[in-house]
Amino acid sequence: MILTGAQILWESLMKEGVDLVFGYPGGCILPAYDAMLDYPVRHVLVRHEQGAAHMADGYARASGKVGVAVATSGPGATNLTTGIANAMLDSIPTVFITGQVPSHLLGSDAFQETDVTGITLPITKHNCIVRTPDELARAMKEAFAIARGGRPGPVLVDICKDALQKKAEFVWPDSVSLPGLRAFEAPSPKDLERAADLIGQAERPLILAGHGVIKSGAMQALQQFAERTHTPVALTLLGLGGFPASHPLSLGMMGMHGEAYVNQAIQQADLLLAFGMRFDDRVTGNLKTYAPHAKKVHVEIDRSEIGKNVAVDVGIAADLRTTIEALNAIVPEYRHNAWLKTIGAGQQETRGRDIIHQPDSGNLYAAHVIHDLWQATEGNAIVVTDVGQHQMWEAQYYPHERPRSLITSGGLGTMGFALPAAIGAKMARPDAEVWVVAGDGGFQMTQCELATLQQEQLDIKIAVVNNGYLGMVRQWQEFFYDKRYAATPMLSPDFVKLAEAYGIDGKRVTKRAEVIPTVQAARTSGAATLIDFRVVKEEAVYPMVPAGANLDAMIRRPVTEEVQA
Repeated sequence: MILTGAQILWESLMKEGVDLVFGYPGGCILPAYDAMLDYPVRHVLVRHEQGAAHMADGYARASGKVGVAVATSGPGATNLTTGIANAMLDSIPTVFITGQVPSHLLGSDAFQETDVTGITLPITKHNCIVRTPDELARAMKEAFAIARGGRPGPVLVDICKDALQKKAEFVWPDSVSLPGLRAFEAPSPKDLERAADLIGQAERPLILAGHGVIKSGAMQALQQFAERTHTPVALTLLGLGGFPASHPLSLGMMGMHGEAYVNQAIQQADLLLAFGMRFDDRVTGNLKTYAPHAKKVHVEIDRSEIGKNVAVDVGIAADLRTTIEALNAIVPEYRHNAWLKTIGAGQQETRGRDIIHQPDSGNLYAAHVIHDLWQATEGNAIVVTDVGQHQMWEAQYYPHERPRSLITSGGLGTMGFALPAAIGAKMARPDAEVWVVAGDGGFQMTQCELATLQQEQLDIKIAVVNNGYLGMVRQWQEFFYDKRYAATPMLSPDFVKLAEAYGIDGKRVTKRAEVIPTVQAARTSGAATLIDFRVVKEEAVYPMVPAGANLDAMIRRPVTEEVQA
């Protein structure tokens, strides 16, 4: 077929099974938008290109498929970059398509020209510029192969306007051969034997389960391994849902705002089994004192992560599910009753400090909101959080039983992520109950996407945890800067009226007794609802490991603390 480059673009997307894209038109990408009308694709018009990037990201996280976002050149492309970086740090399979000035104008500082491939080089797995239409099909085939292959991530294809307008023969490659793209590797028998020996010697083993558990589909294999070896499981933020929260061996989240008894267990362990996680600084604290008594086995698809932050005794660069299944075949059953009893004592001590179990002071705490949301939804919702205190409270007080039920920004910590990502998640799984949990600060960064939500008539529920501050920054100022609250008190609009201006039902909650009835009313309304939860202003997330401190040097909630309203 002889087609324009714009037609080749959509033919290529059809070959990859794409039927949904998020984007915003403009001059250099306009030929693609014109051709789009002749193809069976649903286009979601966003209100800001950053929203398109986060929607593609949320779609990919909720579905496991590749998310696609489209923008024009110049500011359209640069507005994508925060979302691209977010996808890169969290290993999300996404393809970003941008228009570029005609090829003969490259390098001339033409109107809306930017070197987007140069800008995004550090935040993509791969990017390329397409100057002629005959290059386009292969570029798209390679983009999707790279985005979903190995450790997933974002790929950007920048297409010159004349490449979209000119014609060429459409030839879809049968396959692609890329030097850096390797198929999943099987773990070596020698490495498996070394890992099995350490497992057999351990008296205080601990599994550290990360995002890779979900990415590789290793949930069932992990549960079988944990039960077989009687090994407790701690999870990273992005690993939540990869192991059922209600399982007796589940300990919850580790790290800076993880459970105190989890961090203590890591420091006391004699074996760490790091499965699909990268030893991020928010997980380890001070590397010099991290898990000083533990041998370490690290299983990770990305070879460059092994030994990068933490030296390990056995490093296995292979598909996680394949590796755990192989271990299950050779590791005998073990029991670690004394170890689990030690950890259990720490769990009981922590319970006494939990705000949920302290006497009701009459104030509405954010933890109450998250806990009651979990109860009202019976833990069955997809929760999409923004970044900040509410994100950590969600991780602590909304137990996740299933993978892909928590969608959040991990590595980049992107405020403004929640609302657009929830739109992507809802479009990936339209039958799921989707809740946004956002702070009053982050929500305002992308609140314009309320218009997109209404335009697409999506039944998404929004919980704004409103404390009148940039809460997490304020907490750092409280703990480490003598309560000098510079630029953190925040004036917000009336969120109820704001929602109504977009045609969305708005509610306000100020008392604990109102939380569950208001949530239930929103759940049964059949339409988008925003709830403004007015919580106490100076509440802190506990525990907290100060940046760079030892993992067990946690700031913990005093049992009798009264939070200022």
